[in-house]
Amino acid sequence: MPERKTYFNWSSGKDSALALYHLLRDKKYSVEYLLTNINRHHDRVSMHGLRTLLLQRQLDAAGIDYGWLELPEIASHEEYEATMSQKITELKEKGFEYAGFGDIFLEDLRTYREQQLDKWGMKALFPLWNRNTRELTDEFFDLGFKAIVVCVDAGRLDRSFTGREFDRSFIRDLPAGVDPCGENGEFHTFCYEAPYFSQPVPFEKGGTIFREYSHNGMKNGFWFCDLF
Repeated sequence: MPERKTYFNWSSGKDSALALYHLLRDKKYSVEYLLTNINRHHDRVSMHGLRTLLLQRQLDAAGIDYGWLELPEIASHEEYEATMSQKITELKEKGFEYAGFGDIFLEDLRTYREQQLDKWGMKALFPLWNRNTRELTDEFFDLGFKAIVVCVDAGRLDRSFTGREFDRSFIRDLPAGVDPCGENGEFHTFCYEAPYFSQPVPFEKGGTIFREYSHNGMKNGFWFCDLF
């Protein structure tokens, strides 16, 4: 059976990195493009706050062609869908049939992704779907991946978790109710070493920054560790 041309939605974090690892090992698919959402106002990865320069070095280490989905500082749902629609149309015209994601158990998000891709006759792939998140963290460590925590939800974790190495010690210190993979948005990471990287991505830690965002009349605060 010929390999199915696939693009992968790359977040720069650990779940994305591990999901790509499994997809690269599946000979039914040929991952030929990595797509990342970028906040063009801040020139950083959306949600994670990672500088685009570090993202580029990470993607260069992965050795797969890549590109951005550039979004405004605060993108409406309509703006996001219009930008995504244009990008998927471009990828479909280049022969891509499948899209990979690092989601684990958010059913509503999976359904949304599948419905959107179905408009273009494309299929969604979820290599980590429904796996135990504690087992996933053990696999991540055992395979030699390394990551640092770059963003935490201030409503769920305190500032001290920001900028920490994502390791077994970090997992042990998480409060009850916080998912080991941060699958509910509790924290986000930057993966700087992976089995398929040509080399680790060098970086330096900067300061810790607090930002507050409003959504549907509610405010949410996040701590970010700035990386250089």
